[in-house]
Amino acid sequence: MVNEWFTVGTIANTHGLKGELKIVSQTDFPEERFKPGSRLTMMDPELSNQIEVEVVTSRNIKNTYIVKFKAWNDINEVEKFKGYLLKINKEQRIELEEHEFYYNEIVGCTVITDEGVELGVIQEILSPGANDVWVVKPATGKSVYIPYIEDVVKQVDVQNKKVIVHILEGLL
Repeated sequence: MVNEWFTVGTIANTHGLKGELKIVSQTDFPEERFKPGSRLTMMDPELSNQIEVEVVTSRNIKNTYIVKFKAWNDINEVEKFKGYLLKINKEQRIELEEHEFYYNEIVGCTVITDEGVELGVIQEILSPGANDVWVVKPATGKSVYIPYIEDVVKQVDVQNKKVIVHILEGLL
């Protein structure tokens, strides 16, 4: 069985001389992913080289994580990893609560109004502030922006890739 991989961070640069790396987080759970003892898989951007790593130390500085992995203690040993992706497999994902979803479960879902009108397919998810906004691309025309709020999103069926929404006045 082929593993399904999910990116949780990107190695942006080295930090200091003792083998630490600066990580740009791409996860909602950075405190879990980058805690000491956490196991991740480093992959080069072409996804051809995989290295299993274990976090020894980490700290958050200005929205990036400074992480030291087991096995490397010198800047010269880790410089080659700039640009590598940090990934987890499906079994390492955190169980979400009811009405919470991973982005990859939502992207690709067809959006249908509670009146039966198909709006299009969710292309991406924006996180501008208080709530996420789902960008829906119709077959023709401009994208539609659907806020992920209880008054609008009525049902999400990730198995069948369908989302039922109620369109409030002025939303479209």
